[in-house]
Amino acid sequence: MLFYDPIYSSLELPSRHRFPISKYHKLKTRLANSELESHIKPVPQPASHQQLSRCHSQEYIEAFCHGTMTSTEIKRMGFPWSKQLVKRTLTSVGASIAAANHALQHGFSANLAGGYHHAFGDKASGFCIFNDLAIAACELLETGRVDSVLILDCDVHQGDGTASILQSQANIVTCSLHCEQNFPRLKESSDYDFALPSGTQDSDYLTTLKQAMDLCVRMHQPDIILYNAGADIFDKDELGYFNISMQGVFNREAFILDYCYEHQIPLMCALGGGYQRNTDELVTVHQQLFNALTASPYISCKN
Repeated sequence: MLFYDPIYSSLELPSRHRFPISKYHKLKTRLANSELESHIKPVPQPASHQQLSRCHSQEYIEAFCHGTMTSTEIKRMGFPWSKQLVKRTLTSVGASIAAANHALQHGFSANLAGGYHHAFGDKASGFCIFNDLAIAACELLETGRVDSVLILDCDVHQGDGTASILQSQANIVTCSLHCEQNFPRLKESSDYDFALPSGTQDSDYLTTLKQAMDLCVRMHQPDIILYNAGADIFDKDELGYFNISMQGVFNREAFILDYCYEHQIPLMCALGGGYQRNTDELVTVHQQLFNALTASPYISCKN
């Protein structure tokens, strides 16, 4: 099942704002014209304050939801504050929670947004407000649905907020495969950090990914993997420093899908980052996950 809401692309951002907000609607339109159309479903409900509080301080939740953040905090967030932004944020986090629950039951699910890995427990950062995958992992764990969760972060930027929030959670394993020279300048310590140099190409990237997956699964036997499928590893990304081809992006997605299917590990995916002024090409990068899904055994299941 692929969770989507029109609010994902609904923000009115300043002219030439860096965040490619239109990509969500464009991706959904392409998928709606494919064999995945019947798999697209509305978000059942937004995240509740109780769910947010599993990973975020009450003071921060209230400041964001009621619009009392300081100008410095808003600048670090990267979006102008609005009631629509609050609604969009809660909807998207709710979608990741729903997708994690669906994947646990049926094997696979995705949020056609999400991957807000720069959000810390008490602050927003880098277009990330509430850390959806950390929240979803804590929700599964604290409601007794799983014993172990692996958050696999393949965005080009380190999942610093995720690492910080979950540093004391022994049953939630954080693994970040990122560019060493990229944002954030000051990295946090994930359980497993695979920092690759600028200019990394397909072969080295995929070899490292396979090593990371084998290590994490062998050591921790996760009941589910929550995957941040950042499109910013692509060589034309304007904020990424890797040289990964479009075929390399597809190969990454196909490997992760096949690995989880073969090892019978439920997989939930979020889109993560991707930054190109040419949003049509950016959507094509994100679409590689769903091209790989269409070619995978999962599509024969009712997901």
